[in-house]
Amino acid sequence: MSISESFKALAVPMRRDILDLLKEGKMSAGDIASHFNVTQPAISYHLNILKKANLIYESKYKNFIYYELNATVFDHLILWLKTIKGADEE
Repeated sequence: MSISESFKALAVPMRRDILDLLKEGKMSAGDIASHFNVTQPAISYHLNILKKANLIYESKYKNFIYYELNATVFDHLILWLKTIKGADEE
């Protein structure tokens, strides 16, 4: 995981909105797309960026691909941010 890739992925509001949706659990791309007024290819593009940043992962079930949060990456980001803040400020 690259911290810069994670922050780059998080910089786009739609991607943050997708992550908010995935807090509730696994969703298919179609389920995610139904919450936005954009094309399916646009959703796929954003999902690919989030996958490359390891912020989400996918699992296949029958003919569907489901996406869910990769909470581990967020834990790493939080730890890194704490090091920036400094241990003496905790």
